[in-house]
Amino acid sequence: MTARSPTRTSKLLFALLSRLHLYTGLFIGPFILIAALSGIAYLLSPPLEEWFYHDTLYGVTQGEPQPLAEQIAAGQRYLGVPTLPSAVRPAPEHGDTTRLMFSELGLGPSEHRALFVDPISLAVTGDTTVYGTSGILPLRTAIDHFHRQLLMGDIGRLYSELAASWLWVAALGGLMLWVWQRRTLKARSGPQATRRRHATLGWVLSLGLLFFSATGLTWSQWAGGNIAELRHAWGWSTPSASTALIDTDTQPHDEHAEHRGHMAMVSAAIALDDFDRALSAARQAGLSAARLQLTPPSGPQQAWRVAEIDRQWPTQVDQVALHPHSMAVTDQTDFATFPLAAKLTRWGIDLHMGVLFGFVNQVVLALIATGLVTLIIWGYLMAWRRLRTLSGQRFPTVTEPWLLLPITAKLGVVLVAITLGVALPVLGVSLAVFIVMDALRWYVKQRISAHRQPTETR
Repeated sequence: MTARSPTRTSKLLFALLSRLHLYTGLFIGPFILIAALSGIAYLLSPPLEEWFYHDTLYGVTQGEPQPLAEQIAAGQRYLGVPTLPSAVRPAPEHGDTTRLMFSELGLGPSEHRALFVDPISLAVTGDTTVYGTSGILPLRTAIDHFHRQLLMGDIGRLYSELAASWLWVAALGGLMLWVWQRRTLKARSGPQATRRRHATLGWVLSLGLLFFSATGLTWSQWAGGNIAELRHAWGWSTPSASTALIDTDTQPHDEHAEHRGHMAMVSAAIALDDFDRALSAARQAGLSAARLQLTPPSGPQQAWRVAEIDRQWPTQVDQVALHPHSMAVTDQTDFATFPLAAKLTRWGIDLHMGVLFGFVNQVVLALIATGLVTLIIWGYLMAWRRLRTLSGQRFPTVTEPWLLLPITAKLGVVLVAITLGVALPVLGVSLAVFIVMDALRWYVKQRISAHRQPTETR
């Protein structure tokens, strides 16, 4: 009896996992499918953006670029008011345009109004909204917002968090099922062939699916907050150059001052030629990336921040803070000295967005996402065949094998579920809903079965 116990427990755990994998595909599959398809659209959108906004992104190539002060003055003439930009991104290459970014009321988080100025002719080639550190334009912004939140704001973010929270469960569960069944998945045709292809493709894509899930969770609303707190507690946060100035005579140091000054109006004391001085000082301080962002002080106790924004390989994201008068370096961060966890986070996010290795990165991720779409389609095909061909309980409950587990195994499953529910709240809530529904199904089944039993004759 003792020798058979582990085998029986293993079979019950297999039944538990296979049924959970089935229901994850049935109920979470549509959300993962939308995330995969919209992710493919985003990954393949850079060439479309280049074509659609070509006249905005590029200017003339003959002649010498004018100083930033002249470019900003051209932007002010276009606006008709002497408003200073809240950030400037100088043209990275000859023939590119400079971005003058303004913070305005009515814009969403991480959005700016951007004027695109030709550094040579000083013509304003575009006036539109840009989003995020990558500075994507409205077309890709719409695709990105649909991918992350279905264009529904914070409520819509629950969809993508639900997909990311369950994707790794489906991937790992499918991988474990493949290990259990790999010797029996040999059919070359018929329904079993679809099952074999589904299992094999899932195994091939498992690493990529786990990557999608892990990096997607870092952007999520609830799980992402837990991840951020964990990184902060372990000292894995990404360093940033502090723009808070210390006045030892009159002002105490306030480490949160730069956060309160975020998106605030630019200090009126800034002169146009200070942008050129800040750019020159940042170059002398060692910032060599072609893509830079200059952010002027938002108050008298704030410094300039000049940051590299080149997320491709090799990554260039160093920053310097510059004193508003002397342009001396007051603080500096060097990506080479970042903690390994901070580097991995940076690389993981950029890899997920398809920018770390450029076109090759985008194609590989699009292929993985296409494979994920194929897995979901095959999964629904197998579920449809199961519904049409099997008799009896076509979709058995998860509760049944769990009740038959030994008490130690039951407690282990419960402990794992609670731990995951706390770490990944959206997964936890959806799992709780599923457990209640599954338990009700099992209870109704038991009642129907008991009602159908013939009355015992005495």
